[in-house]
Amino acid sequence: MLTIIKNGEIYSPDYLGQKDILIADSKIAFIEDQIEVPEGFVEIQVIDAAGKLIVPGFIDSHVHIIGGGGEGSYRTRTPEIQLTDATLSGITTLIGVIGTDGTTRTMPSLIAKARALEEEGITCYVQTGSYQVPVKTLTGKIEDDIILVDKIIGVGEIAISDHRSSQPTAQELAKIASAARIGGMLSGKAGIVNIHIGDSFDHFKLIEEVVETTDLPLRQFYPTHVNRNSHLFREAIRFARKGGYVDFTTSTIAKFLEEGEVKCSKGLKIMLDEDVEISRITFTSDGQASLPEFDESGMLRGLQIGKCSSLYKEVRDAILTENIPVEKAIKVITENPADILGLSHKGKITPGNDADLVFLDKGTLKIDSVVAMGKLMVYEGTPRVKGTFEE
Repeated sequence: MLTIIKNGEIYSPDYLGQKDILIADSKIAFIEDQIEVPEGFVEIQVIDAAGKLIVPGFIDSHVHIIGGGGEGSYRTRTPEIQLTDATLSGITTLIGVIGTDGTTRTMPSLIAKARALEEEGITCYVQTGSYQVPVKTLTGKIEDDIILVDKIIGVGEIAISDHRSSQPTAQELAKIASAARIGGMLSGKAGIVNIHIGDSFDHFKLIEEVVETTDLPLRQFYPTHVNRNSHLFREAIRFARKGGYVDFTTSTIAKFLEEGEVKCSKGLKIMLDEDVEISRITFTSDGQASLPEFDESGMLRGLQIGKCSSLYKEVRDAILTENIPVEKAIKVITENPADILGLSHKGKITPGNDADLVFLDKGTLKIDSVVAMGKLMVYEGTPRVKGTFEE
C-alpha cells in the first residue's frame, strides 16, 4: 500500500516547512517538496493535509495498559486501555507498566495486552516488574526478560520515596539497574530503569546514592511523576541540570493542582527558563492508573483515573499558553522518549522511520487525523479503526 500525504506543514519535530510525504506500507519512504501522483501505475491513497501541521506520532512511555489502581481494594482496580483511548489522543506508541499491584497484574497479561494493541494497529512495548522489589519478572531474571523477550525494553516502574514502595536499599536498586543495563547492552535495547518517585522528601536520594557509590551512570534511571509537588519539582530541576532524565505526569485533577502539583505546561516553561536541556524532559500520561488521594496518616480519601488524552493537552497548553515553540514542545512526547527508550525508528518524521504521524489543525492545534504504522487510524476527529471490543 502506498500513501501520499500532500500539502502538510511538517515538524519533524524540527521545522521542515510544507512538504509531501510518501509512505510505503508502514514506513516513511520519501519527503519531498512535491510528489506527483502517477496515473494507472498502482493503487495509491492520497491524503490532502492542507491547513494542517504534521508532527510525529506521540509516544506515551508510561501507561497502565492492563489497568492499575486497587489502593481502595478490589473495586478500585482500573480497567484496561482501549485502542481509541490512544489513537484519538494522537498516541501511536505505548510503553506498558505495572504499578502498585504486582500480584493480580502480571507480566504475561502485560505482554499479551501489548501484542493485542499491536494487532489492532499501534506499537506497544513494556517494562518488566512493578513497584515491588525483588522484581517480579517473566523468566525469573531481569537480564533474561530484556534479552529474550522482544516486547520488554527495561525495568519498572520501581517505586521509591513512597509509602507504597518496598523501601528498597541503594544496593538493591544498584543490582536492578546493573541487570537492566547488561540486558540492554546484550540485546540492543535501552535497558533503562523507570522509577516512580513518591511524595517523600527523600526525592532522588536513592538514585543519587547508587550513582555515587557505583559505576552506573545517572541516565540509567528514568524517574517519573517529578511534578507531583513543589518540593520534588525543585529537586527535579537540580537533578536534570546534573544530567538526569525527568518525566512529568500529565494526568491530574484540580485538587492536586490546588495542593501544589505543578501543571506540566507551566513546569516545562520553568525548566527551560532554568536552562534544563529539552532533551532531558518528557511527558507521560500515566493513563489508566489510579489517581489516589491519601490523608496525612496514609489512608485513602479518594481516587480517580488517569487519561491518555491529557498527554497532548499539556503539550498544546505549553504552546498556546506558555509560548513554547511547537518544534520544542512537541519533543517531550516524540523525539525525547524515543531517544531515551532506544526506539530509533520512532519519534521523528524522516525516511526509513515508522510512518507514525499526527495531523494538527493549524489554527487550533487540535488533533485532526492520526496515522500509525502507515495506516489511517483517525480521520477528521473520527476513528477509522476501533479496538476489537469497542462499539
